[in-house]
Amino acid sequence: MNYTAPLKDLSFNLTELVGLAELAQSPQFAELDLPTVAAVLDECALFAQKEIAPINQQGDRLPPSFADGCVSCSTDFKKAFAQFVAAGWQGVQHPTEWGGQGLPKSVSAACIEIINSANLSFALCPLLTDGAIEALLTAGSAQQKQTYVPRLMAGNWTGTMNLTEPQAGSDLAAVRTRAQRQADGSYRIFGTKIYITYGEHDLAENIIHLVLARAEGAPEGVKGLSLFIVPKYRVQPDGTLGERNDVRCVSLEHKLGIKASPTAVMQYGDNGGAWAELVGQENAGLAYMFIMMNAARFGVGVQGLAIAQRAYQQAVDFARQRLQSRAVNSSSAQPVAIIEHPDVKRMLLTMRAITEGCRALILVAAAEHDKAHEDSALYEWMVPIVKGFVTEVSQEVVALAVQVHGGMGYIEDTGVAQHLRDAKILTIYEGTTAIQANDFLGRKTWRDKGAVARGIAAAIQQTEQQLASSAYADAAVMQQRLASARVAFSESLEYMLAAQASGSVVDAYAGSVPFLMLSGYLIAGWQMARAWLVAHERMAAGTDVAFMQAKVHTARFYTDHILVRTQALHQAITQGAPSVSAIATEAF
Repeated sequence: MNYTAPLKDLSFNLTELVGLAELAQSPQFAELDLPTVAAVLDECALFAQKEIAPINQQGDRLPPSFADGCVSCSTDFKKAFAQFVAAGWQGVQHPTEWGGQGLPKSVSAACIEIINSANLSFALCPLLTDGAIEALLTAGSAQQKQTYVPRLMAGNWTGTMNLTEPQAGSDLAAVRTRAQRQADGSYRIFGTKIYITYGEHDLAENIIHLVLARAEGAPEGVKGLSLFIVPKYRVQPDGTLGERNDVRCVSLEHKLGIKASPTAVMQYGDNGGAWAELVGQENAGLAYMFIMMNAARFGVGVQGLAIAQRAYQQAVDFARQRLQSRAVNSSSAQPVAIIEHPDVKRMLLTMRAITEGCRALILVAAAEHDKAHEDSALYEWMVPIVKGFVTEVSQEVVALAVQVHGGMGYIEDTGVAQHLRDAKILTIYEGTTAIQANDFLGRKTWRDKGAVARGIAAAIQQTEQQLASSAYADAAVMQQRLASARVAFSESLEYMLAAQASGSVVDAYAGSVPFLMLSGYLIAGWQMARAWLVAHERMAAGTDVAFMQAKVHTARFYTDHILVRTQALHQAITQGAPSVSAIATEAF
């Protein structure tokens, strides 16, 4: 199935909701202009559509092979990766002084969506490298930056993130990988790491592993973790590659989806210890790793949007072509395209509304990062929503894509089943939805006593006022639905704050995922309401009337069918969460 990048919707969001023209007024992005952004997106779409979308299904059927500690990717993947790095796509969002293009995160997020929609497994390698670059630029020494960042940016080397161990899972306090100090200031690493994405491959000449380990004498728990650089091949002072390090892949996981992405079990130190160098200070590794993890979590949220877009496109194409049953409002016995059937339309509109709402949410969140340049409480508050909410609703979208296909959706030949299998991991890796929700509640909402959340509610009220003063048809309905969702959010917020104050944290955490989901539905709905207002203005001016009319219809559908879910979630949080903690574990 072909993939076409949604350039028009990306442009609409960047121009109208993100405010790219205003962003270009900041000194950081002084050289940015809309024609440049359009050209970047056009080129990204061309590469994705021509080079990596066609090999997506092939990669699922013919995953990388493993033998004698070596992983071999397909010839087509190697060719596509070489083209990817040669065109400079790895450096889109990174600083120009290190070889990047220095574009805003909002623009890079649009590019990342396109690449992931085309081929999720392929895009995972650059995603982890992006995180490694951010971590080293933030916490690495001057020498480490000079040694590693330009080569990671150029794609000559790739990066990984090594946290999880067989006995630890998501509980990093249980990490046992150890680091021995050496007389020359280096370290030797010993241990096993699992679920390492692109931990071994033959796409690049070197792999730079960022590894969490515990130095000798370090405190127990997460406070005793340090971050280390462990290259596959040791790097000489002149930057050339030296001997093979004592780190190797011992096996690849056999997975439900993303099969073209090698997920490795990595063994460190079987032959005297893997050479490593410390990043920053000892025992501060988790803080450094969170830089990489936050970048990856945002990226995974974009992956959720991307797979939803790909599944939606395929479902629409199938629904237009598949002839089955007569129209319900016709006496003719002739079959019609199933897109004519009301429930198929409902499914397709659900898919489109969720996808467009998530796109707006993600790009607006990225813009907050751009405006504050990494010091944005609002961006940090939204990262768990981007990761947790978007990946959860992506499951609904890809499942509906299978449903639209009917029995053909259950057959691998159509390719839609691959999207369903690929998408499932998104709610799990880089922290499950519950981990995102607990972070969202404990670190992001309780820590500032709801200040950012209340600020969001106040901003939504301003949009409500715009709707209330609008003369466009259906404005009153849009305003009422948005206001109801905002009230549900605010009351749920106050419930969570009161639960913390009273010590009822078990009840609060029992409702943390519903609170995360409610917040996501609301913020996406808020952006859809903003888009509805803009689209009406553009239609009145005669600008791209067909596209703007579709945007108006989609936004209205979102408020009627999707935003109303906030009411049920509000009830689940404020009345249903205590019933979770009331059930004894023995009852299961």
